[in-house]
Amino acid sequence: MTENLAGRITRLVSGSLNAIVDAAENSVPETVMKEAIREVEQATDEVRHELGKVLADKHHASRRLAETTSKHEALSESIETAVAQSRDDLAEAAITRQLDLEAQLPILERGLRDFAERETELEGYIAALDGRRHEMEEELSSFVASRAQASDGGTEGAPAAVTGNTASAKADRAGSAFNRALKNATGVPGNSAPDAETAAKLAELDDVVRSNRVKERLATIKAARGAAS
Repeated sequence: MTENLAGRITRLVSGSLNAIVDAAENSVPETVMKEAIREVEQATDEVRHELGKVLADKHHASRRLAETTSKHEALSESIETAVAQSRDDLAEAAITRQLDLEAQLPILERGLRDFAERETELEGYIAALDGRRHEMEEELSSFVASRAQASDGGTEGAPAAVTGNTASAKADRAGSAFNRALKNATGVPGNSAPDAETAAKLAELDDVVRSNRVKERLATIKAARGAAS
């Protein structure tokens, strides 16, 4: 991944979608916001492409390391055979080859570590971009919902009337507006949001699952410490 792309990812992840809209006073805000989301998606595709190349290089390095290690081990057996048959000349040739392989092993191991680190770095970029895209989609949803609310509730020259006094009603309106925008942009309808009771139960279930994961990890750590002592 080029340095320019790294800077681009930083800008996309840390940038404000509202700032993008404010800077485009002569443009249609919703169009600008969708274009910003597409830019994030394009950057993600570029990083995924580079990740694919890194994974291929990592696989090649891993195979080379395995082959070199296998040759080194095979030479050890050959050396034992040569010594047993009093063929010091053959043993010396095998040892010379072993030394060559031993010089290569640290380089191959370091290269494999570098590819693994690069893989982790690129996966982190992808996770950050995916998270930013979700945030931008939520901001777009909120923007579309506020415009729809203003259009439905107000009269020309007067403030828009706020319909509904509960957060649930606002969330329902925002979700409906986003689904309409998503369908218009992609042709695919969005998912319908669960009702308040179902949403509360799902949130409680998430808490239970998270608590169980914490307990499982703690139990694993304790078991490892007990085995080590």
